[in-house]
Amino acid sequence: MSQRKYNQLWADVHLELSRLLKEELPAEPPRPEKDRVVFFQRLAMLYVRYIQIFRQLEKVYDQVVHPQKRQLIRVILNGVIGRVLELKNEMVEKEFSEYHYMDDVLHDLKLKPADLEIPIPRYFISERSKELQQRKMMLTDILKMVEDTESPEPLKAKDMSQEEALKIIQVAERARQGRLRAKLNEESRKMNRMYSTKDSGTADTELASVCIQKVWRGYIQRKRAKIARDEEMIFLGMVMDPKYQVPLPAEITAQAIEASLRIKQEEYEDDYQKSVVAVTNKIRDVEGDDISKTMKDQIQQWFIECRDATGSFPDYPDVEDGGSALIFAEKDPQQLMEEIAAKEEEDSSNKPKGKEEKKEKGKKDKGKDDEEEEEAGLKMLPSAFLSDLEVGNKTFADFWKTRNESRNYNQRHEVELIQEEKRKDIEAEIRLQVDEQMRQKLAEWKLAVDKDKGGKTKGNAKKKKGSKSGKKKKKEKDLTSDRTLESLCQELVENGLLKQANNVRLQDYLGDYSYLGTTLRQNDIEPMPSLSDVRQVLSLYAVLPLGSQLVHEKAPLIKAILLAGPAGVGKYPGKSGLAMMLHMVFKVARLLQPSVIWIEDTEKMFYKKVPKEEKELDPKRLKKDLPKSLKLIKGEDRVLIIGTTKDPSSADIKSLCKMYSKIILIPRPDYGSRYILWKQLIKKQGGEVTRALDLSSLAKISDGYTPGHMVQVIQSTVTKRRILQQANRPLTAAEFVAPLAKIDPVFQEEEEALKNWYAKTPLGKKRIKAATGKEEEEVPAKGKDAKKKKGKK
Repeated sequence: MSQRKYNQLWADVHLELSRLLKEELPAEPPRPEKDRVVFFQRLAMLYVRYIQIFRQLEKVYDQVVHPQKRQLIRVILNGVIGRVLELKNEMVEKEFSEYHYMDDVLHDLKLKPADLEIPIPRYFISERSKELQQRKMMLTDILKMVEDTESPEPLKAKDMSQEEALKIIQVAERARQGRLRAKLNEESRKMNRMYSTKDSGTADTELASVCIQKVWRGYIQRKRAKIARDEEMIFLGMVMDPKYQVPLPAEITAQAIEASLRIKQEEYEDDYQKSVVAVTNKIRDVEGDDISKTMKDQIQQWFIECRDATGSFPDYPDVEDGGSALIFAEKDPQQLMEEIAAKEEEDSSNKPKGKEEKKEKGKKDKGKDDEEEEEAGLKMLPSAFLSDLEVGNKTFADFWKTRNESRNYNQRHEVELIQEEKRKDIEAEIRLQVDEQMRQKLAEWKLAVDKDKGGKTKGNAKKKKGSKSGKKKKKEKDLTSDRTLESLCQELVENGLLKQANNVRLQDYLGDYSYLGTTLRQNDIEPMPSLSDVRQVLSLYAVLPLGSQLVHEKAPLIKAILLAGPAGVGKYPGKSGLAMMLHMVFKVARLLQPSVIWIEDTEKMFYKKVPKEEKELDPKRLKKDLPKSLKLIKGEDRVLIIGTTKDPSSADIKSLCKMYSKIILIPRPDYGSRYILWKQLIKKQGGEVTRALDLSSLAKISDGYTPGHMVQVIQSTVTKRRILQQANRPLTAAEFVAPLAKIDPVFQEEEEALKNWYAKTPLGKKRIKAATGKEEEEVPAKGKDAKKKKGKK
């Protein structure tokens, strides 16, 4: 698409965004909703519509080349991502489930299940490609260094007995004789064929020709019938035309254009950054003195006007209040003086401590409680991103929507916009310098003219108050302050705590949409999530917050995720060694953020009872120290802990849930997911999916098997030799049955046990209460019990 088309798509996105903002920020706040189903329906509708905006904006940001437009698009894109995460968090709190089924919403909006997929913004990787490449090279060099330093085992001649040597010689000699014997037999068969050929009669010749004709005509007819059947299926739309399975020239051209636009983005961005530096220096050199002089004249004039109006020189506004920026506001000197005096009174006033004031507060609080009781119901939680979206939408509407860009056909940066933006920055810079000079000048004037006012003491008193406010927070001790990042990484690599991650995309986690989720819930049956649901939740909880610093700081904070589904460290002994290990791991994670700390078999840290064979390893020694390290992760730290467990029931559920704020249940693949997995994994291995391969039956009989089992079976069946034989002998479902039968599946009992365990988690308990209707009944019941107890007393 052309840049004009992407600009139009951007305008369409803002049109939908402005509609959403009107709904979310009405003139009058909406009344609380008492019906939980209706409230969730509203949340789901907003969630789906924001995802559509997210998908379109991501596409626009990936292809627009104008540097200054991309800055605004990036701000709005981050705001939309944050709003999606907020709505997801609110839906979890209101429906008490990590998974949601919105078939009715999709039907109302005429969308497909694929439209609910959460896109991973491509700028997460593209804008950090150099940094990621350097990190990868550093880790590769460390791994090579560690491998080289490890002393390889010297080659030793293996001692062999006389009997073993004779056995090896006999095997080799028998194999040689077998090959010779096979060769002689083949030659003798050829000689027999030569002597056995005799002149056959005419009857035998005709019989042979008829036989050949039958075979040939049958073969030709079967081939024609197959072609006709395939054409009919293509005509009916049941099978895709083979010519569309291969990328078309138009698609290849479109992909090449998209790649060229990304290269153009980098060029335009470099030119923009160079222009920013040049324009900033020019404004500072040419206009800096005039700006400074104008500011000083205005401030001096303000001093004189205040002196004439009030009889004394004013106090200079503090840096925290904006300094001389307050003076340039459209206000009279008298108004400014009144504002500063009012602020000083607020700062100096102490909090009320009398009984009467406390009573008044109590009455006010009671009044608030009564109002809350009257307006009982469900309300939307306050948002940290709606204000950003409103400002971004207004900026687009006021500036970019009506801007004439007929002269900027190539969509390069505009110098006028840089000048306007940087002039404000330079004015702010110069204002700080001017404020320092004018404060000194004002102090000199006060000493000379207003000696009896004692203005100097006021300033000192302010500083003293400011110094008292705020307590010093204890900083985390850096146990490795004298060490470099490379040395820390090397030690973690040597101890097996830092490994090179495989290059895997979230799209590789295959799974189909759960089409019966809404129906099952309407019939009071809690469905198991599909693999598509798991993929979506991981995108929202892990990938999106880690990919954007702004989103991570303002979105609901998730520090640790537990992945539970069917199916240590011993280098740092003692408490000090354990503290050092955790410190190093978390320090490297912060320095290389965004980063993920993976804990395998995390249930071992929270064992109810440690097995005998694991007592020496002391797996529970991280139970106390790891949650402490987790508390040190703040909103600005893009660090996420991922724990995986096959046996969560063996752990203390309270400690486990306290550590992991989000628990995601990984299910067995359902029929739709199994069908997709077999098809895609066989193709990935090099196999061809033809009519001979009954994928439907294969998906049916593989119920209970995990994707890992399927990969194992496909790798053992679709070998290099079997791939070469596909032209004459296509793959069939029967070939996968024998290796599949050798693997134990995940039985229904194991899955039920996992569901029962999840029902004991905090969110699982809330979900059960909400489903049974006990949540609404418990509140009045508690009130009645309390009244009875009071009556008895």
